[in-house]
Amino acid sequence: MRVKKKYHYEYLALNLKASVVKRFRAFSKKIAKSQSEALNNMLDFFEWHGLDPSQKFAKSILQEILKNREQTNKSIKRNEATIAIIRDIEINQTKPNNAMLLALFGEDVKSKKPIRKEKKQTEKKAGSPTEIELTVPKIRYDRLTEKMEKIKQDYGHVLDKVSLVKGSFGKAYFKLELSPSELEKFKRTLKNSP
Repeated sequence: MRVKKKYHYEYLALNLKASVVKRFRAFSKKIAKSQSEALNNMLDFFEWHGLDPSQKFAKSILQEILKNREQTNKSIKRNEATIAIIRDIEINQTKPNNAMLLALFGEDVKSKKPIRKEKKQTEKKAGSPTEIELTVPKIRYDRLTEKMEKIKQDYGHVLDKVSLVKGSFGKAYFKLELSPSELEKFKRTLKNSP
């Protein structure tokens, strides 16, 4: 009967000073299960980070920190620029469009609370120049209601031309009975609407 070996790898010896060996054993107990694993982790650390222990360590670490700071500053500037763009879009496009839609559907714009308020906006006075007026002129409102009625009529016409077809095989489907000229008219209307 053969005795199974405890370890499947070979051991090799290194000649080291006794003080270095004692120091390494104490250190390896803190960071790993075995001395081999501790030494392997240390070698990996130096290789992965491109550090050379024989050089001045502070110089390479300082360079690494400065490089990381530069990258962090660049990403912070990019994030701030992105936030500024999003806020500009919100102020100049989203809020006025939302106000027009609410006015179009007969909602009371002034009684509605905004979905998201920032601290800076709540601290500002009511008469501040950056506050957006949430009203729509009467002429524009009338035009929007006329367009809405026209769109409702067009969709009603299209829905009247839709019929359900049940085949003997497969699923049922909808059939749209529009002439090519009517379809082109609807496409042009959608393309030209703002």
